[in-house]
Amino acid sequence: MAVAAAGWGTWALFLRGHGLPAVWQSVMILSTIAVAWLPAALAASRKRERRAPVAWALLVSCAVTDAGNYICYFGALDRGPIALAVLTHYIAPVVVALLAPMLLREPLTRTTAIALVVSLCGLGLLVGGAAEGSSTTAALGAASALFYGLNTVFTKKVLGTVEPGDTKAGLRPGDHVPDTFASSELLSYHCFLAAGMVALFAKAAPPASAFLWSPIAGALLLGACGAAIFYVGLRRIPANRAAILTYLEPLVAAMVGFWFFAEPLGASALLGGALIVAAGAAVAFSRGPALEDSR
Repeated sequence: MAVAAAGWGTWALFLRGHGLPAVWQSVMILSTIAVAWLPAALAASRKRERRAPVAWALLVSCAVTDAGNYICYFGALDRGPIALAVLTHYIAPVVVALLAPMLLREPLTRTTAIALVVSLCGLGLLVGGAAEGSSTTAALGAASALFYGLNTVFTKKVLGTVEPGDTKAGLRPGDHVPDTFASSELLSYHCFLAAGMVALFAKAAPPASAFLWSPIAGALLLGACGAAIFYVGLRRIPANRAAILTYLEPLVAAMVGFWFFAEPLGASALLGGALIVAAGAAVAFSRGPALEDSR
């Protein structure tokens, strides 16, 4: 989860300066992920039983929320500054942490709750120390946060691992629930659908040279590989814990903006970044009791 999140913080290095509109950036990345994982998805589909309509409905929900996330996020990142775009997007972990106990039956641990507060404080300091940006950038970043938070919850449902507290007969926590999708299937199928949805908002296509070479390399490295690593991690840790670890993305993005695009960071921003890293590390190594059990 930490590797994927840190990698996503470097998107601007691959995409800025190539003349690609945000919508076409999204179409390229989603299509690349879909094609890269299609062979593995088809192989997995042949080995699995037929899925019920509700499973396909959840997969479509992943596509809809991811399409919204991509359009808004890369729209904000395209306008910049990078730190503001990514930081406003990181309302999303709060959405996930609040929804997970209700929709996924994942207990909120004491460490995760404390880390969430610390991360939000760090986020506030990082926002205060970042360069000023437009209200449009902040609004798009916040909208992407809502889509991303919902997408994380739907993704956890689609992957179908048994959560603590579930009572499915014959299955233990961490087992895969029948009638759900493999990671490769989810990656490929929902990205095909999402790419088609995003393309509906696209204007005339830019020249093919605009996609080469850095943008397509980013789509493969951060998109296809990053998403796979993200899903591997999401299968193994609760969604609210994953949400805290993804706070590494805005930290890395702020560093990229500072070092490569002359977007300065003040002392408060540096302190905020340190708090984010500390909270993420605490969650990663925590084995604490559930919050409701500790009262």
